Amino acid sequence: MKKIFTLGLRIQVIVFAILFLSLVISCSSTKNRTELFSDINYTDAEVVRDEISAIKKIAEENPVKALWRAKILSDNAGDFESVSDLLDECFQKAQAKCIEFWDGKKYVDARRVYHSLVAAGCDDFRDLSFGEGALDQKINDSINDSINASMPTLAGDTGGVTKLSDMIKGTVTVFVDKGVKVEGGVGYADSVLGSGFFISKNGYIITNHHVISSCVDPSYKGFAKLYIRLAEDPDTKIPAKVVGYDDLMDLALLKTEVDAPYVFPLGSSKDLSIGDSVYAIGSPLGLDRTLTRGIVSALDRNLLAMGNVFQIDAAVNAGNSGGPLIDEKGFVQAIVFAGVANFQGLNFAIPVEYLKAELPYLFNGGKCAHPWVQAYGKTSKPVGSGTKSDGVEVIYSMPGGSAYRAGLLAGKKIVSWNGNEIKGLDDLHLFMLQTQPDTIVKIGAVDTDGKKSEHVLYMEKRPKSPGYEIYTHDLISSSLLPIIGMELVHTSTSNKKLYGIKKIVRGSAADEAGFSEGDPVQIMTTDLQQENTVLVVQIYAKKRRNGFLDVGMALGAPLDSEFYF
Repeated sequence: MKKIFTLGLRIQVIVFAILFLSLVISCSSTKNRTELFSDINYTDAEVVRDEISAIKKIAEENPVKALWRAKILSDNAGDFESVSDLLDECFQKAQAKCIEFWDGKKYVDARRVYHSLVAAGCDDFRDLSFGEGALDQKINDSINDSINASMPTLAGDTGGVTKLSDMIKGTVTVFVDKGVKVEGGVGYADSVLGSGFFISKNGYIITNHHVISSCVDPSYKGFAKLYIRLAEDPDTKIPAKVVGYDDLMDLALLKTEVDAPYVFPLGSSKDLSIGDSVYAIGSPLGLDRTLTRGIVSALDRNLLAMGNVFQIDAAVNAGNSGGPLIDEKGFVQAIVFAGVANFQGLNFAIPVEYLKAELPYLFNGGKCAHPWVQAYGKTSKPVGSGTKSDGVEVIYSMPGGSAYRAGLLAGKKIVSWNGNEIKGLDDLHLFMLQTQPDTIVKIGAVDTDGKKSEHVLYMEKRPKSPGYEIYTHDLISSSLLPIIGMELVHTSTSNKKLYGIKKIVRGSAADEAGFSEGDPVQIMTTDLQQENTVLVVQIYAKKRRNGFLDVGMALGAPLDSEFYF
């Protein structure tokens, strides 16, 4: 099955004019709002004692998060009695958890805690199974070797195969039998068709999550049975199972008990350029062994919440989803996943770099979870630099969130991740795809004056709608900045609906609607829609661009985008 996008599906802005509402409408912006975070006064002994008590409670359930909180406390209130003892205690608990994961052969989790200890500044790691001593590359290599050993061997080259027709043998048709559906009193076979390809000799297959979603969606109560059909034997249905899946990145790992007739090697899409020839292999409309050719039309389409995808003009139809997009040497460069209905040559594929980053977690099994630090920002491009970028500008940091507690506030620019350079959102998203929630990382940043700083951040679990979390954890005046691109300040003590626009984010819903800094506005209502995935804000304003004429508008935006991290 191919995911179909209508023309407006990925448009980030919903803007439409409405008649001015003369009646007074009660503002709903404060409904369902959680208790707002208050900054911690690290010079207050009582506040510090309360924080120590809170960290000790957290340590019983989550030693990594407790270690992070203790590190922040130590950096800000290190002179208080017991703070250093608390930090050492949290180090020991996190270290014990790493050893527990290692002994239990949960190597992915062991690596997560190990990296957290390094980022938090732990300089000694004793009693681990592979020896004592300082944290160093040898321990990291040992954990990575164990992770690699727990995964099947992937193809490293094309194995001497030069004919594309031979490579087709490594593709499969993915078939989900959903039983029978009744329409108009008549029963019809209900099924989903997609494509997939082998990445290991012992039967591991990559496809799209949306192809097999009914097999793993807990809200789906119907019948769903998963099969694959080999390219050389399209008449035989072979049972398969879902090993791991990621609904955010639309990827899934399957397993079937067959020897793969051909295994696709994974390439490096960093070497791919606009205009390069590519080939899509799959089963459009169930027509297996179909190969189409095209070029890479663009490399930076924003269709996923964490990263850009390729636009291609190779013919893709319903059923191609999950099939490989290969280069002329036979290396997989991307995974086909979507097209635009009724438009020819407008199709999309997920870069293989994202798949490679997620493979350890897909093999680990179950649903992949992604991290975030409760912030919002965009790639920084200095004036006059053209397309060159030099980091990620933090535009908003949610009060009480990881970035906020660690001092990574609006105005700072992220330039490194655990010592690796960050040039833009693409780099940041790729590192985040390689990182699990409940991990501590070290972020390098610079402020507007060029002053460098380091921030130790804790990776929270990314929710379905990051914007909803921000909306419920901050004042309406601030939370609208990441959601519709409009930061507000109160201009009246008697009317809480009256604001002035303090800041407009370029390219945002507010910017596209013609708002400017300094415009007076009234927030009439805010309305959460589509299961808290969209926010619609009704505004009465006097816009400078309209000669300060009165205008009523409704601005809406999805509560998830690639700018939340």
